[in-house]
Amino acid sequence: MSAMSTAELLIPLHVAYIQKLGENKDDLTYHLTSHLRMNAVYWGLTALAIMGRQDALDRDEMIEFVMSCWDEEAGAFGANPGHDAHLLSTCSAIQIMVMQDALDRVDVDRVVKFILSLQQPSGVFAGDAFGEIDTRFLYCAVNSLSLLGRLGELDVEKTVGYIRSCRNFDGGFGSSEGAESHAAQVFVCVAALAILDRLDEVDVDTLAWWLAERQLPNGGLNGRPEKLEDVCYSFWVLSALSILRKVPWIDAEKLTSFILSAQDPEGGGIADRPGDMVDVFHTIFGVAGLSILGYPGLVDLDPVYCMPAKLIESKGLHKDWQALPRRVV
Repeated sequence: MSAMSTAELLIPLHVAYIQKLGENKDDLTYHLTSHLRMNAVYWGLTALAIMGRQDALDRDEMIEFVMSCWDEEAGAFGANPGHDAHLLSTCSAIQIMVMQDALDRVDVDRVVKFILSLQQPSGVFAGDAFGEIDTRFLYCAVNSLSLLGRLGELDVEKTVGYIRSCRNFDGGFGSSEGAESHAAQVFVCVAALAILDRLDEVDVDTLAWWLAERQLPNGGLNGRPEKLEDVCYSFWVLSALSILRKVPWIDAEKLTSFILSAQDPEGGGIADRPGDMVDVFHTIFGVAGLSILGYPGLVDLDPVYCMPAKLIESKGLHKDWQALPRRVV
């Protein structure tokens, strides 16, 4: 893979790559990833929206897919038709329906009831009826209730109290109380606090220092000390830094080059690192990272919701984050 071939964002190739996803339903990978299908649709749609090509996927077909994943018994969405409802897939479904202006198709009251039923006495949320807990699920609950205009029904103090209990000496946050700091968990906790207007719970300078320390000599970011760089942390780390208004604390030029070097210049898509297989997960988070870095020609991304900034602003949900200025070629 030559350096010249990946010196810029290959938007047409990435659009075509996302359009082809799911076309080959005989492929083993398609079936092995069925538990991520709703998330993958959200990742693909958001990547297209940030590249200015949201119309590249059929709106009606997408809405019908989302509705086919409705779990009537639970009153929320599963990852694929016939799957049990889960907070992860429900959050992605809501994000998709908001982006497609189709929230009127959703039984909002039942979804809100499902979400609130999963909050535990500690303040954390379970992902589903089986009880696994994680700060990711807490973020999904807060994000979803906010997008649905029902945040007022959440026990905010109990929710914030659990996030506080997950804060570590290095300023970071873990997946649960006592767990080590991890960049993805930092994002979900900081973004949830931003939505709840409780960023006073964050030790900003200590956490921003820890996040900036995630950058390696090759420009890429890792999720915790002594780990390899990975394109997805371009979003997890940058989004948190953006919410804290500290994006300049990392070397933007080196990170931009690292993300671009992980592109597939033939088939499109972005991988975790150069030379690896691409996937839609790393494609959205690579594109999202580039948007926060002010890459030319991209649409502004709201780092709190990981959705187009103008859409979030139109719903009156904008928070005081700061990305780098959009560069002009």
